[in-house]
Amino acid sequence: MKSRPPTRKSSGSPPDFFSLRVAEARRFYLDLNPPAVSPLAVVSGGCEHCAPDYSIQRASFPYYGVEFVARGKGTVRLGRREYPLHPGRLFSYGPGVRQHITTDPRQPLVKYFVDFSGRRALELLRSCRLPPGRALQVFAPGEVQLVFDEIIRNGQRNTRASATICAKLLECLFLKIEESRMTLAGGEPLALASYLKCREHIQQHFIELRTLAEVARGCNLNASHLCRLFQRFDHQTPYQYLMRLKMNCAAEQLHQTGALVKQVAEAVGFSDPFQFSHGFKRVFGLSPDYFRRLR
Repeated sequence: MKSRPPTRKSSGSPPDFFSLRVAEARRFYLDLNPPAVSPLAVVSGGCEHCAPDYSIQRASFPYYGVEFVARGKGTVRLGRREYPLHPGRLFSYGPGVRQHITTDPRQPLVKYFVDFSGRRALELLRSCRLPPGRALQVFAPGEVQLVFDEIIRNGQRNTRASATICAKLLECLFLKIEESRMTLAGGEPLALASYLKCREHIQQHFIELRTLAEVARGCNLNASHLCRLFQRFDHQTPYQYLMRLKMNCAAEQLHQTGALVKQVAEAVGFSDPFQFSHGFKRVFGLSPDYFRRLR
């Protein structure tokens, strides 16, 4: 049986499932009673700067929801599970899941949320390992936050296309969560910090770095340890990541300038144009010459 949708208190007022204990908020709401046959429908979303006494407790919820912590600390209890809240944490809930969210009054939460329904809603939550009542951590919180911001921007515009755009962006959000999710336990937060430091080092020095050994030395690790970190937290090896950065930079130069392939190869750290062309084709499936002709 379909739950009765929450009502609006007055024109321009938020639905009654929004907390009033916030210092600042950006919110939107679309159709609070979407058709039951909809594959995926965003009903509301926003960003809340919680007041120091923020607390919300619900025995259930009429929609599925995903929340993301951008700043601050707090705690969420979902059913019988309790999770600490800190930046980069996501959690979900839905019909039949008891929720109790509180903030640390010394570091109030700033959190994003999106509420939705539809035949595909539960399937998509499970696809990114975030079924109702669970929490996870992402290692690229800034990228996840950008998608939430885009959902809010389009939801607040409330045009004829807003509902469709928000539903598509929600699917993008699930993909981004799947791409950057992780489960942290035991000593893994230290390993994560080491991985992120190594990834940043490669990003900053990819032009001059040439080999896995050079990457490992720059990260003050041996090559085996570095590879194990990427195996745990990434979908590629550190050398593959290095090559992807080099070839993305090379593709940009080939697209924007009239430089020769040899010149671009030297610019991204290759002394052998043949080796560069082989690496470029391995990454993109096209030779540098053919890529440049596409322009």
